[in-house]
Amino acid sequence: MTSLRQRHKDAIRQMLNLNQPLPKSGSAEPSWKVLVYDRIGQDIISPLISVKELREQGVTLFVQLHSDRDAIPDVPVVYFCTPTEENLGRIKQDFQKHIYDIYHLNFISPISRAKLEDLASAAIETNCVANIHKIYDQYVNFISLEDDMFMLRHQNSDTLSYYAINKGDVGDNEMESIMNTIVECLFSVFVTAGTVPIIRSPKGNAAEMVAKKLDKKLKDNLFDARNNLFSVDTQAGNFNFHRPLLIILDRNVDMATPLHHTWTYQALAHDLLDLALNRLVVEESIPKGGVRPKHKSYELDSKDKFWGNHKDSPFPNVAEAIQEELEHYRSSEEEVKKLKSSMGIDNENEMAVSMVSDNTAKITSAVQSLPQLLEKKRLIDMHTSIATAILNIIKLRKLDTFFELEEKIMSKTQQLEKSILDIISDAEIGSPDDKMRLFIIYYICTAHLSELDLKKFENALVGAGCDLSPLAYIKRWKSFTKMVSGSINQYEGAGTKTVSMFSKLVSQGSNFVMEGVKNLVVKRHNLPVTKIVDHLMDFKNSHETEDYHYFDPKQLKLTEVPKNRSPFQEAIVFIVGGGNYIEYQNLVEYAKAKTAAGNIKRITYGASTLNNANQFLKQLSLLGQEL
Repeated sequence: MTSLRQRHKDAIRQMLNLNQPLPKSGSAEPSWKVLVYDRIGQDIISPLISVKELREQGVTLFVQLHSDRDAIPDVPVVYFCTPTEENLGRIKQDFQKHIYDIYHLNFISPISRAKLEDLASAAIETNCVANIHKIYDQYVNFISLEDDMFMLRHQNSDTLSYYAINKGDVGDNEMESIMNTIVECLFSVFVTAGTVPIIRSPKGNAAEMVAKKLDKKLKDNLFDARNNLFSVDTQAGNFNFHRPLLIILDRNVDMATPLHHTWTYQALAHDLLDLALNRLVVEESIPKGGVRPKHKSYELDSKDKFWGNHKDSPFPNVAEAIQEELEHYRSSEEEVKKLKSSMGIDNENEMAVSMVSDNTAKITSAVQSLPQLLEKKRLIDMHTSIATAILNIIKLRKLDTFFELEEKIMSKTQQLEKSILDIISDAEIGSPDDKMRLFIIYYICTAHLSELDLKKFENALVGAGCDLSPLAYIKRWKSFTKMVSGSINQYEGAGTKTVSMFSKLVSQGSNFVMEGVKNLVVKRHNLPVTKIVDHLMDFKNSHETEDYHYFDPKQLKLTEVPKNRSPFQEAIVFIVGGGNYIEYQNLVEYAKAKTAAGNIKRITYGASTLNNANQFLKQLSLLGQEL
């Protein structure tokens, strides 16, 4: 099965090939071109296609649409942008100045009839109709981060955030506009995937609005004979068993996980460092003399085997794996050095000739393996920098304590060694935000907290320098959730166990001196979103999902959940109001475990935006201030 990310990449590469089918690899010289994109176009391309790959596609220059650009005659230009008034205004300016000779206009989402006519009259006025070769609607309005993960917005992600959807003064028109943007992006996802899903969603929240609008948009397209983007036969395809299930959920379904301190490599990088669009910025240690620290940025892509194997591993295992890679690299380096010394041929040595022929084969193999060795060294250095930066923050804020405690609170199975109050009051542990996150999780997972206890906690939080606004919002959210569902979702089965201290890492030769950090092994458990996915994919009876909507865009009238439907093998889980790497990794683990047991599951995780815990806490703080 081709992944969504691969299909997305193929669509962009075809666009760069001037919308011609892609040639077989290496068979044809690419045609040279200039690429002009807006911010959203840049966000879509950057995690998918590297600069090297752009060059291979014949892109000699790539520039921002709204930057100052000089005229470049005789070269085709590929525009890749959203059809906003501002962008179209800039394109018309380019027509006026005759900056390029051949225009290929590609709109990320469809351009309306009115705007198209407007663009046409601008082309007539500036006498460059003949220069415009193609205008395409691309339907690629989303960002692919992993083979099985996407999000809708990075720039201006505030417009689709949890805060934007839940703030008190959100007007009907604004809400309508947010929902329409989400639906348009999800529609792009399915046009790119080339498949029409069956949609499930809960009732009475933003997820329901998105589900209904998307169902209508898919229906309108499927039953429009001239403009059907899904070229399958609609009638014959009614009972196609290979259709995916799209589960649309609202962020409110689980408010503890986005604030949870985490313990796996990718999620820690997102929580503690600046990870966005698969690029990570690490602050190097401050040089002597106290000058400003240097920032180094790293690309984390699927070609990096170490990242692929370890991004969902607990952090101590990652540190150990880096150490092993380093030892392995050193032994390869030693071999090259030995070879050099064995080549020290003495003139008087009569055996020189036979030695040269013996060593020629060795040299050839060493020269061939050199580029791989250098690349390996670069990756080891990169992961050493990233992991060291993460380790320093873990030690500084004692994050292992927070992670272990939150796992115990969420699982409700283990006794807490240290009381929450002690940790909030301990100036040595964590930042005010860490303490706030811990307490909100405790508050969400505790069925009843007396007013007196709550007051004690609030005083301690204020004493620790915390802003109480997020808590004000969560109190309101919790009372509302209880009113609607009668219970707060359980997180059973979580927890951690501490394993004996890191075997190889406390040896002082290591970059990672882990003393003072617990070696915690995470117990696998299903988070609330994963439980819902499990129930819906296998049609299990559960009171949580029994009243979920069931939409089939291929059916003209509303349908009931079919009684004898076989379980789904493929699902796309989409969170309105923001997702996170913890939820994504939990779903990946679930799918792996099911597939290993012979019940094949493929799950793709999507979200309107991707926030780390501190960004999410800020949004809760803004909502709390409104109250």
